[in-house]
Amino acid sequence: MKQDFLPISREDMEKQGIEKLDFVYVIGDAYVDHPSFGHAIISRLLQDRGYTVGIISQPDWKNPESIGILGEPRLAFLVSAGNMDSMVNHYAVSRKHRQRDAYTPGGVMGRRPDRAVMVYCNLIRQTYKHTPIIAGGIEASLRRLAHYDYWSDSLRRSLLMDCGADLISYGMGERSILEIAQALDGGIDVKDITYVAGTCFKTKQIETVYDCEMLPSYEEIREDKKRFAESFYRQYCSTDPFSGKRLAERYGTVYVVQNPPAKPLSTREMDEVYGLPYCRTWHPSYDKEGGVPALSEVKFSLVSNRGCFGGCSFCALTFHQGRIVQTRSHESILREAGLMTEEKDFKGYIHDVGGPTANFRQPSCQKQLTEGVCRNRQCLFPAPCRNLTVSHKDYVSLLRKLRKLPGVKKVFIRSGIRFDYVMADPDDEFLRELVKYHVSGQLKVAPEHVSGRVLEKMGKPAHSVYEAFVKKYKAVNRDCGMEQYLVPYLMSSHPGCTMKEAVELAEYLRDLGHMPEQVQDFYPTPSTISTCMYYTGLDPRTMEPVYVPKNPHEKALQRALMQYRNPKNRALVEEALRLARREDLIGWGPGCLIRPEKGKPGQQGKENRPDRKMGTRKKKTIRNIHRKKSAER
Repeated sequence: MKQDFLPISREDMEKQGIEKLDFVYVIGDAYVDHPSFGHAIISRLLQDRGYTVGIISQPDWKNPESIGILGEPRLAFLVSAGNMDSMVNHYAVSRKHRQRDAYTPGGVMGRRPDRAVMVYCNLIRQTYKHTPIIAGGIEASLRRLAHYDYWSDSLRRSLLMDCGADLISYGMGERSILEIAQALDGGIDVKDITYVAGTCFKTKQIETVYDCEMLPSYEEIREDKKRFAESFYRQYCSTDPFSGKRLAERYGTVYVVQNPPAKPLSTREMDEVYGLPYCRTWHPSYDKEGGVPALSEVKFSLVSNRGCFGGCSFCALTFHQGRIVQTRSHESILREAGLMTEEKDFKGYIHDVGGPTANFRQPSCQKQLTEGVCRNRQCLFPAPCRNLTVSHKDYVSLLRKLRKLPGVKKVFIRSGIRFDYVMADPDDEFLRELVKYHVSGQLKVAPEHVSGRVLEKMGKPAHSVYEAFVKKYKAVNRDCGMEQYLVPYLMSSHPGCTMKEAVELAEYLRDLGHMPEQVQDFYPTPSTISTCMYYTGLDPRTMEPVYVPKNPHEKALQRALMQYRNPKNRALVEEALRLARREDLIGWGPGCLIRPEKGKPGQQGKENRPDRKMGTRKKKTIRNIHRKKSAER
């Protein structure tokens, strides 16, 4: 039987026999009824529990009437900016407007406001003075307490202080939203729903809050960056559902209280969530605009897991999905894959089987599901923990089953592969199967940098681990009779990266013979360790000072070094090399990054200029000599 979309109009409500909705879900994305979209999961889960839910997608935030098209809900409004933070969706790291919004019909930009959760909540509150409002999704989740806001270059208050919402449901939200729904349906006033794990609320009676740890007040952290760094790290150490503390942050006479995170979903619960009756496509009202571009990236992809114990400093997953890996069963994933093969536009290719990190298919150690993760230690950084469970057997087994499905020609892995976890596995079975069956010519991995100093701030493994992986990857390709390549993701301007480290990265790219087409400049998004470093100049883990490249011109210099071959970057590269006192890299020699400007002598004279007519073998010999010297350095 064909599944109906959730109502988006009064006419839809009448057709489905709904006089008044229990929940109205206001979202900044287009309505896509697919399990890769958070609004689809939450709304279908509520529907499965007997509640009626309607969707208001991308309302006109300048018109209060746009928020009332489905009427007042019986229980609450739910509000989310969408799958992406609205500010990240709108602005590149340069703070310039992006030209395209993949989560809007036709990719049109401008159909949601900046700071969408705040705007939507306040818009609702203009008309519905007393109706409960629950904010959720990535934007609300990462702004649940005071946070550095890159776009205004300021420390902003908790989102609860600046919008009309009563509660924030942070994290993935399935457990908390069902508990909130049950409480509201039972007649409990929203102001009394202060006990739900994975939520934040406001109160003036802090003495009534049980077992609460006080963070520095907003006034304190606004005046003292060191106090903010201390507060942030206490929050970071309370992101585990088993050991996390109840935290409170004071704003004058009002307190924002964060309850401990919700418990992770079991495999059975994950299967239930992904087995709900989704339509698996965008709402048909978008057909005339060409549909929603973001769906094409995920329509034929499978979510295998949630959570990540990788612990990268620049990633917000610890604050949102958490460090405990949760997985779906093989049966659930195979069932969804079977539904894919029945789609009329399925061509035989499953685009991805993964999650935040594709090759994590179990918690990092046995104690995590009963005691939680370690508060002050990482699983993989600076080296794999001795208690780490390293195994790819379950993932390999799943991939083999997917490859055998009728109608499936190829199963790709596009989610990130954690190469240090691969190297920690004494069994090469996964790497061999990855190379033989799941790569299309090139594998993308994320070493991020080459400098030990920068990698330490990033929470990434030493460069020697990546080099060992490269060697192993090439050997496995050779053994399999294949020639496939690695494409490294690298980042410029991360805290800790001076011009010296930026030049070191450029030299690595030169020796690699690779110039990235696109460069990822560090983007300070809310609630990451790296963003805390960017704002405070301190590493919150150690409280030691960190060099932070903030000046836009300096960031442009670091970015240009990664694309030193681009003629447009020549002047910037020369300036960067002179600032780093590396004029030896300006000249005619095989190790130079750029040639001298016309009319100016190079650091290496014409007598050292290689003969343009030299043979390929001689060129290769010179290049190999330089690579050897670079490795020795």
